[in-house]
Amino acid sequence: MISDGSFRLDGKLALVTGASRGIGYFLAKDLAARGAHVIAVARTVGGLEELDDEIKAGGGTATLVPLDLTDMPAIDRLGGSIHERWGRLDILIANAGILGTISPIGHVEAKVFDKLMNINVTSVWRLIRSTDPLLRLSEAGRAVLLSSGVAHSARAYWGPYAASKAAVEVMGRSWAEEARQTKLRINSVNPGATRTAMRAQAVPGEDPDTLPTAAEVAAKIALILDPRIDATGKLYDVRAGKLLGYNDPS
Repeated sequence: MISDGSFRLDGKLALVTGASRGIGYFLAKDLAARGAHVIAVARTVGGLEELDDEIKAGGGTATLVPLDLTDMPAIDRLGGSIHERWGRLDILIANAGILGTISPIGHVEAKVFDKLMNINVTSVWRLIRSTDPLLRLSEAGRAVLLSSGVAHSARAYWGPYAASKAAVEVMGRSWAEEARQTKLRINSVNPGATRTAMRAQAVPGEDPDTLPTAAEVAAKIALILDPRIDATGKLYDVRAGKLLGYNDPS
């Protein structure tokens, strides 16, 4: 079951990566509008400042964290800083990611592959490692890991990106099993094709007006952060509007 959207997040603390643009930007705005204090993480300071202005205009609050997710010790320090200042974390949105190159897998440069895996997989693990103890201290901890439909379709030329998202989903499922007896709930999200800069990079000939906006997709993702939703270890398909279970290969 998906929320009707009427819930509030007053007093909650939400960490959103990739918050300077796209889905992360609008998710941060949505959570702030529901009363959460948003810790907005991104490399682009200008985008974070614009987000902060938008959140303040809507009556919300945010803490801006300019951070490059390839700086793994900085991710560790972020968890420590959250613990020292707030003592807990209620929501984690691991949204940041890069596309890499769309090409035959044997043609992908090693440095491109390594950077993609570092940002899309290793930084997410580092975030999990840093925030898991904080999320377990919440009355209703929630974690959302952004994935992609290509994690399952194994589309030609998308190998490294698809592999990175498949890895994120498996980490999320394992984490969910480890936390099943707690109040922490962890789910992955397939947002579907969205009108973002990354999508334009991946499919340059596509008409962007045929795709939902990042704001529309973010509004739907926010629905699974309703504290009343108890599902964990699932994949939320935004287009279908459903939380899906995983099946073994057949």
